[in-house]
Amino acid sequence: MPELRKDPILGRWVIVATERAKRPDDFKPVEDAPEEGACPFCEGHENQTPPEIMSIRNNSSRPNAPGWDVRVVPSIKPMLKIEGNLDRRGKNIYDVMNGIGAHEIVIEVPKHIANMADLEVAQIEKVISARIARIDDLEKDHRFKYVLAFKNYGWSAGGGRVRHSRSQLIATPVTPKRVKEKLTGSRRYFEFHERCVFCDMIKQELDSGERVICDIDGFVAIAPFASRFPFETWILPKRHSPDFTRTDPSQIRDLAGIIKCVLSKLKIGLNNPAYNYIINTAPFRRPKAGYWKTIDEDYHWHIEVMPRLTRVAGFEWGTGFYICPLPPESAAKFLREVK
Repeated sequence: MPELRKDPILGRWVIVATERAKRPDDFKPVEDAPEEGACPFCEGHENQTPPEIMSIRNNSSRPNAPGWDVRVVPSIKPMLKIEGNLDRRGKNIYDVMNGIGAHEIVIEVPKHIANMADLEVAQIEKVISARIARIDDLEKDHRFKYVLAFKNYGWSAGGGRVRHSRSQLIATPVTPKRVKEKLTGSRRYFEFHERCVFCDMIKQELDSGERVICDIDGFVAIAPFASRFPFETWILPKRHSPDFTRTDPSQIRDLAGIIKCVLSKLKIGLNNPAYNYIINTAPFRRPKAGYWKTIDEDYHWHIEVMPRLTRVAGFEWGTGFYICPLPPESAAKFLREVK
């Protein structure tokens, strides 16, 4: 019989379609990608990107030249532009502002490697450090309220024609709606229980073990109880923290290790599927009375990894429900056993 499951943070219902459930090995990614174009991101092609904003490179090399490990450059097609003023205004009942923000590309490796799963843990550490440095720098711009760090891998996930491992950072002048929903849900739980919902979730999942995928020192990867998609995976720090950028430097290697563990299991177990990967972190806190004042206690940063194995259709768009054709317990068991 199908089962309705409620997300404890958002209050969103998910249908786990047990009667028409698929086995884990029934999921085969279908990629109808165009032929790959020339790569502007490889080492030696630095003149094919905008000038770098920052890089991690050896001391003897110069900016915008070979010798780097990670480069961050502006997007050549930015969704939001950094120059200008917000100019908030009204058009009758509608609110409008200029498209101010920042859009950056994190080039994660100098060699032409497509999937982050194939990077060494030490290289993923450098990528994490570069993301933290850039978010910290963007926080200094008081026009910005939030920075979303995300990765689109594979054509069906929006990864584009060039298969070179990279991710994106987009700074926005407003707190995105999905982020606000998570903040509100976390605060509501905290007001009732006086505990962080994510910390409670981590404790319960570690106690039961049935939805745990990887457990590496300070981090755990789980298939969430109300998974929207087959093999949806969350990576969470066991120690409470609202901010990705405040990850202790001593823990960055563990974070890199669990990211590699999850992405490698997806690649091997599911035949290299396309995926989206999103870092959910708290917004910037500006001095303002009553504005998200309990965030340090009630919110908990985390990473969501969503393989693109199914499609959202009319029922989902019309109701806000998601239909997951694979129980997360089965997904977690399958991924745990992938070596």
